[in-house]
Amino acid sequence: MEINLISDTVTKPSPEMLQAMFQAKVGDDVFKQDPTVNEFERIVADLFGMEAALFFPTGTMANQTAIKLNTNPGDQIICDKWSHIHLYESGGASANSGVNFNLLDGHRGMITAEQVKDGINDPSFYHMPMSKMVAIENTTNKGGGACYEISELQKIKEICKQHNLTYHLDGARLWNALVAKKQHPKQFGELFDTISVCFSKGLGAPIGSVLIADKETINRALRIRKIFGGNLRQSGYLAAAGIYALQNNISRLEDDHRRAKELGNKLEQCSWVEVVEPVETNIVIFSPFPHISDQLVIDRLKQKGIAISLMAKGKLRIVTHLDYRQVMHEYVLEAFDKIAF
Repeated sequence: MEINLISDTVTKPSPEMLQAMFQAKVGDDVFKQDPTVNEFERIVADLFGMEAALFFPTGTMANQTAIKLNTNPGDQIICDKWSHIHLYESGGASANSGVNFNLLDGHRGMITAEQVKDGINDPSFYHMPMSKMVAIENTTNKGGGACYEISELQKIKEICKQHNLTYHLDGARLWNALVAKKQHPKQFGELFDTISVCFSKGLGAPIGSVLIADKETINRALRIRKIFGGNLRQSGYLAAAGIYALQNNISRLEDDHRRAKELGNKLEQCSWVEVVEPVETNIVIFSPFPHISDQLVIDRLKQKGIAISLMAKGKLRIVTHLDYRQVMHEYVLEAFDKIAF
């Protein structure tokens, strides 16, 4: 039995999703003539109560587009030190937009309104970069799937309004937060200027993210997507997977969260595990005792057909997903009990 818990991006389209893809009506999306893409963008925009949306091949490209739309070279983005746009987008913010970061020391990847306020540079002090954007990641990847409270996001919004800062949400795993916190997409649409959401993490689509904003911003995003090489032709086949995912795969995220919490509870009982970080959604981050190497744990699990990933030195990551079935889950729980060092 091969059980891949490296990420929730490892899933493959289900037969039902493939059928929806095969049946999609398509056109040339570069000319905005693909009916399925147009419908997908409309559905996502409406879901968040925002004016317009644009389909992207990747979440990184959607985030990078939002950055380029809302900054000028030399500007600064305020975000947590563990943010995906800083750590895991290959320096794209500096390469594509010529901007830098003010990295805040948040809690599990989450920052507070007070931290944001303190992190804003005085615009009259020309020796420092202009603070231009606040970027939030929800759920947090390196923070172990932690979720923001809406109340704190609202406080950060007020700071952004007071200082004329753009407010961006990297919502790659926002669907998990919505389910875990029983929140509604419109609560986020009311707060953020731009939102990126992913369909290949958690929801099982083979590809794709969507950037959501007002019409004027999305019209400008069309040009940036072209510059980045992100235009696709008959992409309705891919958009159909996203529509299917929205209609069928959100509520079942509860299963991923339950299994992740059970894995976390089991790891806490293991004699070789020193720390298990709180589990809120579908990500489990844990640390073995210092005398046990990360690679040794990875190798021992691999011998049992279980693949996990290294998040950082001393931090191992497990991510549950829709292809991780209950029979696999029970096997992994038993495997944890049998491992000894």
